[in-house]
Amino acid sequence: MDTRQLQAFCEVVERKSFSQAAERLGVTQPAVSLQVRSLEKRLGTQLLDRSGRRVEPTEAGLRLYRGAQRLLQLEDELVSDISEEATGELAGTFEIGASTGPGGVVLAQLLCQFADAHPQIHVALSVFDTQTVVDRVADRSLQLGVVGAAPRHRGVEYEPFFHDTVVLACPPGHAFAGRTITLDDLQGETLIVMQDGAGVRQMIDDELARAGRPLRDLDVRLELGLQESVTSAVRGGYGVTFISRSSVENDLAAGTLVEARVSGLTLEREIYLVRAAGRAETRAARGFVVFAREHLT
Repeated sequence: MDTRQLQAFCEVVERKSFSQAAERLGVTQPAVSLQVRSLEKRLGTQLLDRSGRRVEPTEAGLRLYRGAQRLLQLEDELVSDISEEATGELAGTFEIGASTGPGGVVLAQLLCQFADAHPQIHVALSVFDTQTVVDRVADRSLQLGVVGAAPRHRGVEYEPFFHDTVVLACPPGHAFAGRTITLDDLQGETLIVMQDGAGVRQMIDDELARAGRPLRDLDVRLELGLQESVTSAVRGGYGVTFISRSSVENDLAAGTLVEARVSGLTLEREIYLVRAAGRAETRAARGFVVFAREHLT
C-alpha cells in the first residue's frame, strides 16, 4: 500500500481539512485530493464524508485510519533504525515547543548548548501556552514539547524532564517580600495571573482549590498572557504573581523582584517532556533528549 496515500489520508482526518493537510505536507490541495481518491478507488469504498463544513471519516475511514497509523509508525521506526546506524553528525531542523516558564530560561540555555555542540543542527523553539504545545506535538507540527503541566490528551505521552519551583513574586519593598505568608494574607492583595492554559496557572488553580481557597475568591484584577507582561506588571508595583522561579532568577538576583512563599500551598512541580504517542522520534529529537539528560543532572 502506498504510504504517501496513507499519510495524505491521515493528515486530512487529523485536520478535518484538505487545505490544511496540503499545507502540512507541503503539497497542493488537488494533490492531496488525488491521493485520497486513489486510495478510495483501490479499496472500493468511501473513506471521507465531504458533505459537511468539516471533512469527517466514514466508518470504513476510521478503521483505515487506525491501521494506517500503525503502518506509518512502523515505517518511521524502520527509517529511524536505519538512520540510527549512521555515524554522521546530527543535521537538519529540530522543531521543539515549550510553555513560557520552561521555555524562558532553562530550556533556552539547553538548546543553545545543544546547537553549539551540533553545528549542523538548526534549532527552532516556539513558545506557546501549555495546551497549544501539547496539541502541536500531537499533530506532529512539533517534534517535542516541554511543558509545566500534563493535561490529558490521547495523542501524546509525558515523562518527567526536570524539577521546578514556583514562587510568589513581589515588587521590592512589598510587605510580603522575603516572608512566608498565609492564604488569609493573600486574600486582600491584588493578584496578577497568567492566561488560562498556562502551566503555572493550572498548577495554582489546582493548589488553591485543594487548599479550599479557589482562585475566584482572590482579588484577581489582571490576567496577562505573556510571562514578560506579568513580571513587568509586578516590577511596576501593580500586584504579585505566582511564577516559575527559574524564569525570574535574574530579577531576583538584581533585586528588581523579591520572592515570598505561601504556607499551605505545595509550589513544587515537574516539568514534562511531551512526545507524540505511537510515533518514532527523529534523530535530532533523540539526540537532544540524551544531551539534556546529561546536562540537567
